[in-house]
Order: sequence, then structure tokens, then C-alpha cells
Amino acid sequence: MLTLASDFGSPYPAAMKGVLRSHGVTDLVDVAHDLPQGDPRAAAFWLRFVLPEFPPAVHLVVVDPGVGTDRAAVCVRAGDHALVGPDNGCLLPPARALAAATGDGPEDVAVFAVDGGDPRSSTFHGRDVFAPAAARVHEAGVDAVEGLDGFERVADYDDYRLPDAWLETATAAGEVLVVDDFGNAVTNVPGSFLDDHVGESVVVETAAGRQAVPVVETFAEVPKHDPLVTVGSHGYVECDVNQGRGDEAFDLAPGRSVTFSFEESVAATVPSF
Repeated sequence: MLTLASDFGSPYPAAMKGVLRSHGVTDLVDVAHDLPQGDPRAAAFWLRFVLPEFPPAVHLVVVDPGVGTDRAAVCVRAGDHALVGPDNGCLLPPARALAAATGDGPEDVAVFAVDGGDPRSSTFHGRDVFAPAAARVHEAGVDAVEGLDGFERVADYDDYRLPDAWLETATAAGEVLVVDDFGNAVTNVPGSFLDDHVGESVVVETAAGRQAVPVVETFAEVPKHDPLVTVGSHGYVECDVNQGRGDEAFDLAPGRSVTFSFEESVAATVPSF
């Protein structure tokens, strides 16, 4: 199959699909076209979370704030998968996740610069450059990428890595990676930091101040509209509100710093009801 992900909204993805269908690609799956606009880091996070759930595929990814500039077009081979898109970092985190799942390990990736030819438009390389390249990879097969005309293996590319959190036994300092549509503020603190602390309170410190909130496994363990800290399905600590918006309650947005700490003075059990 060939998957599509972008920040285009509508109707631009339809044009890419038209190009793909004209090249004989019929098994198309939309991942998302409402990724945060112009934010390759957010795309990297969400695609690293989503794409490993797919069987071997070609993934067309277009989140491209540098469209029309000298940033390269690339194809990344990752295990049994290939990703096609701009060389701005959004492809490498999901590629390493795919390689870890289906290849020899997270570093089993190869990056190829793609000759985009003479695109019709300087503002729509999703249609003019990336979709035709993805169709060629789909037709030839992932293992044949290295032999395709116009695909040259390179060592110089944007090897973006999501930032690591700073961890101690009782304290973690990190930042918000993304805020989802529910308002959940997903941090880069690994969920393992909360191991053995469910039912306690954790002090959450942001630019807006400090507050002690319960650590829970499910939203319903706190009253409606109450804040909470939990581990999301992606495996990271997030700041949430039961049936509300965590980004507003904690005054958080992507890129903002957040610290979690366990202190004896605020230890408390989560109320049951």
C-alpha cells in the first residue's frame, strides 16, 4: 500500500492522489491531512507513533514549510518501508521506528536524494515532486530504491531526533512535543518515570507556576474538568484534564518546558468515587 500524510487539509491531497492513481497506484490509505501546519517536528512525533502499525508500505509525507527553497527531496528506506518527502527532519524519527520494527535496528536506514525534475509549481511539491517519486518507489519496490534513476544515496541529510528529557529518580524535566485535538499536552518524558507512582500526586511546574495533580491510569479516576497526569498510548507522560483541555489548564504549548517532581509533602492518594 501507499499511505499519505500532510498538513494540507483539503483539497490539496486529492491532487496528490490523482497523480498517484495516474501512475497506477490504487491501494491508497490516508493517515492524516490535518497534521499541525508547518511543523515538521510534530509530524515526526505523530508518524513515529502511527506508521509502525502498518504492514510494509511506501509512505508519502508532505509537511514542507521550506517548499520551493533549496531543501532536498528525499526517500528514506527503513526496513521493509520507504518514506518520501522533504529533507527537513520529519522523516527520520518515523524511519528509525520503522527500521526498529521491521529491519535490523533503528539505525538500519538509508537516505536517497531524489531528483525532482522541473516541477510545475514552486509551492506544491507534494503534487509535482513527492507524489511521482513515491509512485516510482511503489512500482519498483522498496529494495530497488538504490537502483532507481534520479535516486542517489547520501550521507548528508537532516537527521532530526526528538529531544530527550532530563531524568532523576524523583524529578523529570522536559518539554511539550505536541498538543492533540483533545488538548492533551504530550511531553517527551518517558512514561516509565511514573512507574510505581500511580495514585500519588506529582508537582507539575510550568511557566505559569506549580500545582500538585494526581497521577492516574484513566481519565475517569478524577472528577470531570479536573487536571491529571498520565501516560498516553504513545508511551509518554502527558498533562490532561478529564473532559477538558490540558494545554489550557497547565498553560502549555509545543516547545514549552515542564518539570515533574515527587515530593513527600504533597504525596496523596487519588480520591475514589
